[in-house]
Amino acid sequence: MGLFFLDYGAGNVQSLANSLKKLGYDFQWITSADDFHKASSLIFPGVGAFGQAIDALESNGLLEPLREYIASGKPYFGICIGMQVLFQSSTENPSKKGLGIIPSPIDEFSRTDKAVPHIGWNAVDLLDSEDKSDEGLSRSSHYYFVHSYRAKYDPSAYPEAAEWAHGVTQYGQEMFIASVRRANVFGTQFHPEKSGEAGLKIISSWLSESEASRSRAPATPRIILTPHPKDGLTKRIVACMDVRSNDDGDLVVTKGDQYDVREKAPTTPGSVQTSSSGAVRNLGKPVALAAKYYAAGADELCLMNITSFRHSPLLDQPMLAVVRAAAEEVFVPLTIGGGIKDTVDPDGTKRSALQVAGVYFRAGADKVSIASEAVKTVERMRDLAKERGEDPDLASGDGTSGIETIASAYGRQAVVVSIDPRRVYVEPTYDGPYKSELIIGKNGTEESGKAWWYQCTVSGGRENRPLSVVQLARGVEKLGAGEIVLNSIDKDGTGKGFDIDLIRLVRQTVGIPIVASSGAGSAAHFVEVFEKTGVEAALAAGIFHRGEVGIMEVKKSLAQAGQNARI
Repeated sequence: MGLFFLDYGAGNVQSLANSLKKLGYDFQWITSADDFHKASSLIFPGVGAFGQAIDALESNGLLEPLREYIASGKPYFGICIGMQVLFQSSTENPSKKGLGIIPSPIDEFSRTDKAVPHIGWNAVDLLDSEDKSDEGLSRSSHYYFVHSYRAKYDPSAYPEAAEWAHGVTQYGQEMFIASVRRANVFGTQFHPEKSGEAGLKIISSWLSESEASRSRAPATPRIILTPHPKDGLTKRIVACMDVRSNDDGDLVVTKGDQYDVREKAPTTPGSVQTSSSGAVRNLGKPVALAAKYYAAGADELCLMNITSFRHSPLLDQPMLAVVRAAAEEVFVPLTIGGGIKDTVDPDGTKRSALQVAGVYFRAGADKVSIASEAVKTVERMRDLAKERGEDPDLASGDGTSGIETIASAYGRQAVVVSIDPRRVYVEPTYDGPYKSELIIGKNGTEESGKAWWYQCTVSGGRENRPLSVVQLARGVEKLGAGEIVLNSIDKDGTGKGFDIDLIRLVRQTVGIPIVASSGAGSAAHFVEVFEKTGVEAALAAGIFHRGEVGIMEVKKSLAQAGQNARI
């Protein structure tokens, strides 16, 4: 008898395993239906699609044993999908039935007043009638959510489900169930294993209770809450690390100026300085920097392999080792990018984008980032629509692209698309195919009298493509991307601030979260981008690596400006 861990086969479960290891707890994996009888406590974490989770449980003969385990009264802790399967059904996959323990459906968020998926750190209101923390949850902390579907908190429509509700969270003007607690069942919609020290405290509090206590949650009267004027979602600050091999073959974190990562070569008087023959700029080791930024309060971390796994993503053992080691050190979301696409190994073995992503999820990644491959996919999708005589702006995918297959298996929240556009200057009277996307420079600025549209690029900005940023953003959203990292080739490395015009344009184009990137040189630039564009997150690299601006300095500036930040 002991603590068991249920892995239904999808999503990043390594993060929770790392959390248990850090807290000093041993556990065993559920490998067959017989293992449920050996478990005295069970944790079921997971991300991904509701229907796939149910299918996987059924096909492995685990669904009914799970139902029987919960009915036995032994302690159960469900995280994300592990909580959602307790409900009757989900509109994500209407034909699939959940365990039905909580008599309520799971529905998709309304998109009228917010981006979907709900990604980020949000507050939780506890419903205990007494003013106290329970199960390690704190009213003053924020927890990490990443989901498109939720159990609506509506005591009038779903009174029995509301009785299960232990904590609720507001996103936009919707309140949904963030945690449930009754008898032996505890569940969270958010991810405690990705919620930093606050999340680790929840796991530790549950495990430190006696198994008898975990099986008998006290029945306390619940407060009934109504929406607040504003939700508790914080603005995320993301630290990004571009990782590549240096000339000695070691993986280092680097940063380019206008996408050039080599130091400028030494020059002699009268010669022209170049930037192509110096050594790769080395700003530190990736795992050490990841741990540093986690300790400094970063809300998320990105590791971008800018060598793009040239031989094979699944044979790139040094990068896999970096991901595994980083996931053992940081307990906030970790995105991995570079080479997430259909590939062929040197020996001819074909690797699908889904297979590649799965390996990195199992190593500890929470999201994967796709860049050039997304551009090529949207181009193909639009070209096929034109061949059929259809409007390319209304084109849909065929289900085979990396974005689509990964989103289908792991949920769209697991797929990030990184976009690298640059300005194309034209006459203000321009009447070409991108006239509806034209930006006119404001009077009184250095852009006064200029006009431009944004063209997409691939290969780290080295190749222009006949696709606008609006066309790409709309296309990847339709394919199933859950988030966009919006870079700017023109602003990268300048320290002059984010490209506000670009970010506003894309923010008005799509309904998924956007991470603003490129150009930050001060804490004030972060305040500006949130105030002027309404994006959900902002990313920086070089200014953090060089110590020019601190993460907590940025967050304090946001708080002073009235923006909600996790401090």
